[in-house]
Amino acid sequence: ARPPLPSAGQYEAEDAAAEGRCPWARFSSWLECVCVVTFDLELGQAIEVRRLAYIFFQRPQLVTSLHVPQREVSHFCGYVYFRQVKDVSVKRGYFQKSLVLLSRLPYTHMFHMLLQIIAPEYFEKLEPCLEAVCNEIDQWPSPEPGLTLNLPVMGVVLQVRIPSKTDKPGGSPLRQTAKESNMTFDLPRCFQSMLIHLQMLWELVLLGEPLVIMAPSPTISSETVLALISSICPLKFCSDFRPYFTIHDSEFREYTTRTQAPPNVVLGVTNPFFIKTFQTWPHIIRLGETKMAGDLPKQIKVKKLAKLKTLDTKPGIYTAYKTFLHKDKILIKRLLKGIQRKRPSEVQSAILRRHLLELTQSFIIPLERYMASLMPLQRSVTPWKTPPQIRPFSQDEFMATLDHSGPQLTSVLKGDWMGLYRKFFRSPNFDGWYRHRHREMVQKLECLHLEVICDADLLGWTKDKSEVEIVDLVLKLREKLIKAQRQQLQVKDGVMDKLDAFIKSIISSLPDDLQTVLSTH
Repeated sequence: ARPPLPSAGQYEAEDAAAEGRCPWARFSSWLECVCVVTFDLELGQAIEVRRLAYIFFQRPQLVTSLHVPQREVSHFCGYVYFRQVKDVSVKRGYFQKSLVLLSRLPYTHMFHMLLQIIAPEYFEKLEPCLEAVCNEIDQWPSPEPGLTLNLPVMGVVLQVRIPSKTDKPGGSPLRQTAKESNMTFDLPRCFQSMLIHLQMLWELVLLGEPLVIMAPSPTISSETVLALISSICPLKFCSDFRPYFTIHDSEFREYTTRTQAPPNVVLGVTNPFFIKTFQTWPHIIRLGETKMAGDLPKQIKVKKLAKLKTLDTKPGIYTAYKTFLHKDKILIKRLLKGIQRKRPSEVQSAILRRHLLELTQSFIIPLERYMASLMPLQRSVTPWKTPPQIRPFSQDEFMATLDHSGPQLTSVLKGDWMGLYRKFFRSPNFDGWYRHRHREMVQKLECLHLEVICDADLLGWTKDKSEVEIVDLVLKLREKLIKAQRQQLQVKDGVMDKLDAFIKSIISSLPDDLQTVLSTH
């Protein structure tokens, strides 16, 4: 039987009903659920089923908005606060438990900061504390792109700006008014032992290559994977990635089999056991605790995969990969000099992010320019014909454009740009980018078609047409309106209302029997 709601939850449900909204609807716009996970010697990670967590698994159906934040569709984002304390009563000698927040929102900084506030209190006061926090979150406004929100929790106010498509890539959504954030995403620190190999790392991620990060801790593993994925921003990373992968994950067998090629996925691991199981993977980064060579972090070396055999394998990048582009030695010198001079991490991060952003944009701009040339001319869109087709993408035609409008116009890096594009065309990232851009262009054509129809003299067209032709027009227009609403097309203001009014006007001019038929379909 379903356990009863806690008393506070009952009050919240009654308040929500009085306001005309679903119980826990605001909570669900931020989080899917809150879990408490303990480590079981036989099962591995096991969820402790508590009443509060159970309630939140019963997620109400949300009404979709025209303006929604970017959400992960195929995966949950898990944010974890892990606690390990000595306990002689436990077989392994340690109490091990995690507080986990599951969300569709990829707001790493914000949710980690939230955990820093609520987890210590939870481990001291347990479920009543968690219940109070969840009730507070259920009072938060919904996350809408572009808005700056004040989110109170346990006496602290998180000031969060929800990212939107117009934001500059790499920005953090989190500001905190009560105290300084200690969860800033420090990109140079994640790459500090690999700065001289930045170009290789960027290319491996850009091409969606199978990549394993072997790190000394889950924190370093997770941060390094997320830093790598963000290095190709604003290009979306379209392969799978797991910031912290363990032998208990359901894909463990699939990812460690030797009978097929490794999948296009970036994995972060800590268990030394993986050194043996991942020996067939083409790119493995083995990280250790950062060592200093004087006042600079010691840089790991590129090594042959054959040397990756023993559990005590030294740190290094184990790969046979050769970069298409040359290193930016000026950038590397600048970053290393910044470390020597103790330049603020925010400044170092800004330098590195700007370099990676400009590098990715230099690579993507020629593709965007060519893709735009495949779009039919606006004057070819007419109200009485189906919108024209987008021309197919031709790799050879694109390559021919690079001599006069290639990345050399915006990037100083030399190398085999054409070879990099050819390999990129075979990657999941190109496939994802192309599908997304093609879908946007199709929707743009649909918007233009709706606007052209709206400006046409539809009433004049119907004067000398038969009832069959008029009914056919009504049905087609209605279908286009439904499709536009379903796809949330960004048409000009008034277009949808004008077409809807025209449909109603035409239907009212038809015989009663046709009006009845059309009003029920």
